[in-house]
Amino acid sequence: MNKISIDPVTRLEGHGKIEIFMDEQNDVANVYLQIPELRGFEKFCVGRPVEEVPRIVTRICGVCPLAHHMASAKAVDAVYHVEIPSAARKLRELMYSVYYVYDHTLHFYYLGAPDFVVGPTAPAAKRNVLGVIEKVGLEIGKAVIEHRRLAQDMQILIAGRSTHPVWCIAGGVSKGLKKEDLVPLRENAKKCLEFAKFTLKVFDDVVLKNKAYVDLILSAGYRLEVGDMGLVDADNKVNFYDGLVRVKDAKGREVAKYKAADYVQNVAEHIEPHSYLKYPYLKARGWQGMVEGPESSIYRAIPLSRLNAADGMATPLAQEHYEKMYSVLGGKPAHQTLAIHWARVIELLYAAERWNELLEDPEILSPDVHTLPTEKPTEGVGIVEAPRGTLTHHYATDENGIVVKANLIVGTTNNNAPISMSVKKAAQQVLKGKRDPEEGLLNMVEMAFRAYDPCFSCATHSLPGQMPLEVTVREPDGTVRHHLKRG
Repeated sequence: MNKISIDPVTRLEGHGKIEIFMDEQNDVANVYLQIPELRGFEKFCVGRPVEEVPRIVTRICGVCPLAHHMASAKAVDAVYHVEIPSAARKLRELMYSVYYVYDHTLHFYYLGAPDFVVGPTAPAAKRNVLGVIEKVGLEIGKAVIEHRRLAQDMQILIAGRSTHPVWCIAGGVSKGLKKEDLVPLRENAKKCLEFAKFTLKVFDDVVLKNKAYVDLILSAGYRLEVGDMGLVDADNKVNFYDGLVRVKDAKGREVAKYKAADYVQNVAEHIEPHSYLKYPYLKARGWQGMVEGPESSIYRAIPLSRLNAADGMATPLAQEHYEKMYSVLGGKPAHQTLAIHWARVIELLYAAERWNELLEDPEILSPDVHTLPTEKPTEGVGIVEAPRGTLTHHYATDENGIVVKANLIVGTTNNNAPISMSVKKAAQQVLKGKRDPEEGLLNMVEMAFRAYDPCFSCATHSLPGQMPLEVTVREPDGTVRHHLKRG
């Protein structure tokens, strides 16, 4: 049996490889997405005071630190049984909306767009942000970099730091906004709203007006019929920071809706020996393997899933584009893997709109941003929508607030089984009959996982069996003194 390796996979956070096995007819027999790294932050948190954890978990990843900071802070609030002030909740959501503008801009233009703007089979050296700028023009390239910088600067203004924030604390946030802060926040909110509108126009011009791209989006190899998960507000509209977790099956029927504290009754995690990523599934349905269909226990937790799970968007412009997307894709739920990119730029617009809305709330300047915890710490769960999917942090402590157990289910972990299935379906379509496929076709296989914007740095927690550890101790001149190998 012929084996084709894509090693490493590219334009993602973390490390991974794809192993494709071809049969005697040169058709794809099987595909394995393998993640050969382990971060182990669940263990790092044990033994630490729980109030330190929101500062520790930001180090899991430099791309999505704020998502972990927010989920962790909500979990710590729950551990201390403290209700944060309304103003603090709105400030957290404001900060998170600004972060979403930054993050979705990063993925669309830097990681996803090269496949569409430059072309999926273009030379590898051109499939990057520089190739995108070469295609769309220097001025647009400058605008992309500028608006990412604006969103970063506004995170620093709100919280004092962007990449590894220390702003959320048990019971609220460490500081509020001053009146003079509203001037740059409002100015840049308007700029980023216009940029989000522009990004949707780019998607329309480059992707939707190109029949070959639309045909690729609608093709069977890039379609996966499993369930969808996402946070929804009281009106069942998309919300990134707060709400209930809603799950629908592949037919669009609601099969679960739960509070953060109830995730253990709804989601379980399966382990396979070839990966350090776990495979979450709906607990009530049991692990059935990687199968599609309305009865499958597998679900996706991605931008498209959030839109599928919700009844709509909570802001007007995003709602217009939400309706347009489903009209083009043939209604809800949409199962087209490459349409995740479209959902992502709709979310970019929603985040910019929500940023503008929150700045007009008079409570945003309230000095009441912290409630001092007074109850004995026990156990708590915090859930937010990370850009890459539903993110759960769960901590249990002793009576002194020292963490005795931590569990993290990140967006990429939720999507582990769907990514594996999507990669296999794409490979079966584009590599059929290709014994020695050219690099461009292999990139089209990568496009199936790249749509998920996976963060393997965040997701690697499972340790099946023993870690294959090797240690080599060398002298200063390079000669080997000791070589130790487990097993």
